[in-house]
Amino acid sequence: MVLQPATRAVNIRPLALIFDAYGTLFDVASVADVCAGRAPDPVRLIALWRTKQLEYSFLRGLTGAAAYVDFWEVTSDALDFAAERLGLRLSAADREAALQGWLQVRPYADVQSSLERLSAGRTCMILSNGSPSMLREAVHSAGLAGRFQAVLSVDAVHVYKPSPRVYQLAVDAIGLPTDQLMFVSSNGWDAAGARAFGLPVAWINRSASPVERPGFAPSAVLPDLAMPR
Repeated sequence: MVLQPATRAVNIRPLALIFDAYGTLFDVASVADVCAGRAPDPVRLIALWRTKQLEYSFLRGLTGAAAYVDFWEVTSDALDFAAERLGLRLSAADREAALQGWLQVRPYADVQSSLERLSAGRTCMILSNGSPSMLREAVHSAGLAGRFQAVLSVDAVHVYKPSPRVYQLAVDAIGLPTDQLMFVSSNGWDAAGARAFGLPVAWINRSASPVERPGFAPSAVLPDLAMPR
């Protein structure tokens, strides 16, 4: 992989790639598929659900280790809020079916072919807020189980991204200097967090969004995962 950085003209040839999961490899919007028929506007439900899921993870991260619960519980709480906010009365069966959507979340169309090409001769791993069981099911369902040397969950350190402890988890697992790694995320806040930590970052800007403003510009900006080798 040779990437043209967003901030200066150098080439980055990483020996290992660290991928975010939700929003980068997996299309969160696909969870709406299982909500069709269970909510009058499943797209609106998923948008609010995802927003609260992230807000709750940030809040728990900021309030300390005692506030940590795994991402499945965060996701469940976020669904309950979103449903109540939208005036939905989900039955126990419909609630469970909606949650199961996170275990079968669909990969983006560019993921399989891109990983096949990028993983040749290079370590690839996932670093995600997802709980181990959520990630295991999603990776298996997407047919990606053989693509990664490791699937790392924040559950190992009991704090959520963008805590530096999370990014350090991946660095320790790979055992290479940070300048030989590349963190890959479609989430602007995650890209900024990894950059602040000191990792080179490829921001996969799937939504053509502006760069986040905290001052930690990504090393490279790309429209999708079909990045150069």
